[in-house]
Amino acid sequence: MSIRWRDAMSRALYGPSGFFVAGTGPADHFRTSVHTSPAFATALLRLIYDVDAGLGHPSRLDVVDVGAGRGELLRTLLLTVGDAAGPAVGVSGEPTRSGRSGLIPARAGSPETLTPTASARSLRDEPSSGTARPSLAERVRFTAVEYASRPENLPEEIAWTSEIPAEINGVLLATEWLDNVPLDVAVHTADGWRYVLVDPESGVEEIGERVSPADLDWLSKWWPTGPSESGFRAEIGRSRDEAWANAVRQISRGLAVAVDYGHLSGDRPVDGTLTGYRGGRQVPPVPDGSSDVTAHVAMDSVASAGSEVARCAYSLVLQREALRALGADGGRPPLSLAGTDPAGYVRALAAASAVAELTDPAGLGGHWWLRQPVGIPHEPAVAR
Repeated sequence: MSIRWRDAMSRALYGPSGFFVAGTGPADHFRTSVHTSPAFATALLRLIYDVDAGLGHPSRLDVVDVGAGRGELLRTLLLTVGDAAGPAVGVSGEPTRSGRSGLIPARAGSPETLTPTASARSLRDEPSSGTARPSLAERVRFTAVEYASRPENLPEEIAWTSEIPAEINGVLLATEWLDNVPLDVAVHTADGWRYVLVDPESGVEEIGERVSPADLDWLSKWWPTGPSESGFRAEIGRSRDEAWANAVRQISRGLAVAVDYGHLSGDRPVDGTLTGYRGGRQVPPVPDGSSDVTAHVAMDSVASAGSEVARCAYSLVLQREALRALGADGGRPPLSLAGTDPAGYVRALAAASAVAELTDPAGLGGHWWLRQPVGIPHEPAVAR
């Protein structure tokens, strides 16, 4: 029996035996920025430090990862923030003293520029109202949001829940989450927009009833077509708008960050982007639970929904720009390092290669970074 794509995706991805609930996790099927290099997590940590400063270094700083997979990002952040008072850590995950050139010079006073002694003094011993300030490692609280069961080997410092917690004071991260929020698909016919139905077992599609008034309003605003244009497909992003708005609504003060592949009004894909991934390969989108089913995100629509909740301007830039602003550019290490520190040169070269992959405009560097501040100044969270 054919059903609407939103219902089919919900069952296939998040049902009792769904793709993201059962099995070993999405990392076995596709590679995201999180899995590509520690540089991604370290860049995010630098952003977390900015938000911490914008919040006045609160006694508790929340870092919530929505769509956490098996906790890969938070595991890396936990290890990295724990090293913050040790050797200065660069965006590649290698010590900045290695001479690696894949970084834009860090801002003075940031964790990346401090010597071990200065770093420890700044993060642990700087007086505040006559008392020592606890380090970020002592104040941060990590929470993973995922429908799957808690992994057995997940560090106890990382909380695990199936719902976004309320009253977040800190940073909410959503890396390649929105593209898996189930959505309906529509096709433009001679008598207007109609839903596309799908058989969950075979993936065979057919045309269904006319779209609802609410979905028609969304299409008219965010995916407009001419009156005579028929046969064009659209992925109705209203469910993603609602999901992002709800996520932003859970933040008392702080920053919401969504990183995903997507498109903007005026550059919508004519035939849509719905596809599947399994075992490292792109496959047809069959919503039977055996593969990922994903569609690109209408980033401008999502951003608008979040800003209405936050009542604050957002920032929307490509990952390449965002990572460069946070210190990563993928530059090669100087050849002279090979003569003085061959092992260090090899490590730095590998790190630079990984950063280059993260910033490649034809790949991960073409992803969008949406940053939505809530109750904090724009400067530490948005302006770069």
